[in-house]
Amino acid sequence: MTTAHPGAAAPAYFSPGLAARTSASSVELDGGKVAFWTYEPLPATPETRTILVIHGFRGDHHGLLRVADQLPDMRIIMPDLPGFGDSEAFRSAEHSVQRYGAFITEFMTALGLGPDTVLLGHSFGSIIAAHYVADNPGTVYPLILINPIAAPALEGPKGLMTRLAVLYYRLSARLPRSLGLALLRSPLIVRVMSETMAKTADRGLRRFIHRQHHAYFSAFASRESLLQAFTASVTSHVAEVAPRLTLPVLLIAGEKDEIAVLGDQRRLAARLPDGELRVIPGVGHLIHYETPEPAAAFIRSFLKDHPA
Repeated sequence: MTTAHPGAAAPAYFSPGLAARTSASSVELDGGKVAFWTYEPLPATPETRTILVIHGFRGDHHGLLRVADQLPDMRIIMPDLPGFGDSEAFRSAEHSVQRYGAFITEFMTALGLGPDTVLLGHSFGSIIAAHYVADNPGTVYPLILINPIAAPALEGPKGLMTRLAVLYYRLSARLPRSLGLALLRSPLIVRVMSETMAKTADRGLRRFIHRQHHAYFSAFASRESLLQAFTASVTSHVAEVAPRLTLPVLLIAGEKDEIAVLGDQRRLAARLPDGELRVIPGVGHLIHYETPEPAAAFIRSFLKDHPA
């Protein structure tokens, strides 16, 4: 298991106290290892909550670390989803939204996490988290979605690009193994993706983001599990279960997000029985890297308004 903390590589972008809060563990679920990291509160307060974080597609727990760093009074648990990072792929099922939802149930049971647990999902993780809550009401409270996928990826202005991405992942899965992996892990393609999503003008922060994507974007278990997860990410979205999300839901959106566009976020918020939308200006789909401070402030305020 990877236990080194990324703060050692880029100390300017993490506080000195983050490493002291960090512990790495693993648990066996469905016959496979699930790696997870816990960030204990320093110190705990009456407002301390346990937050279970579900990361996005092709990411792992590293992506949300800057947000965790801004919430030192919270207990944060971040697994690498099965098939990504240091966690093994599912052995008995496809990597679908429904199976990832079942994973949340299994993971929470294994760790003894109760209904006062806060569930937070980013990007693809927002789809998993929303569908889990819709299918399992009363198991978490409340729900927080960062850069939520609020509309069908295969429709609208971004539909063409999504279809090209589908071809990319399908081709990568069908090529001879070495060629397919080389295509998926191409530093050039990863860099183009990173440059496209980054909106900050801060050169140092952009370099940090690119290093993070280079280090962690290609840590997946297999081409097959990656294709399954990608298919799940573009064939489901949060809005399709919005009316069933009856608990308080916080949406944190980026003004310049080209993947989860702001108009879709506003329409999603209007469909939620108890939704709240907060928009961070000047940022796109990388709120967790570029603007963790305002994101954490919105989270803390929301949790204060919705105690366990």
